[in-house]
Amino acid sequence: MDVTDNYLPVLLFAAFVTVLAVGLIIVSRILGRKGITSEMQNEAYECGMPLLSSSQARFSVKFYVIAMLFILFDIEVVFMYPWATILDRPLLVDPTIALVEMLVFAGILFVGWLYVVRKGVLRWDR
Repeated sequence: MDVTDNYLPVLLFAAFVTVLAVGLIIVSRILGRKGITSEMQNEAYECGMPLLSSSQARFSVKFYVIAMLFILFDIEVVFMYPWATILDRPLLVDPTIALVEMLVFAGILFVGWLYVVRKGVLRWDR
């Protein structure tokens, strides 16, 4: 087996990427906006949309609380994945013990969710 046989796909891919990058730059120069002023260069660019307000807008504390709750419950659901994958190997763990453990885990999550609902964190109308 020749060395060039191993590197040929890599070299072809590198050539394709280079041609694609140069082509996209040329197309953007041809089709892009002309006459950019110094005022336009100092503007913030966000997805091609004009800036409507200051980027220093304040968010409500509720936004951050909801974000933290989402992260908390999302991470808890991620912990359920290894549990679900180990159930098809009965030699590693007894399925009834695993089920009881997951019910306790889900119960703790449910109590946390009830606490959040009782505190009114998820109510946006107040």
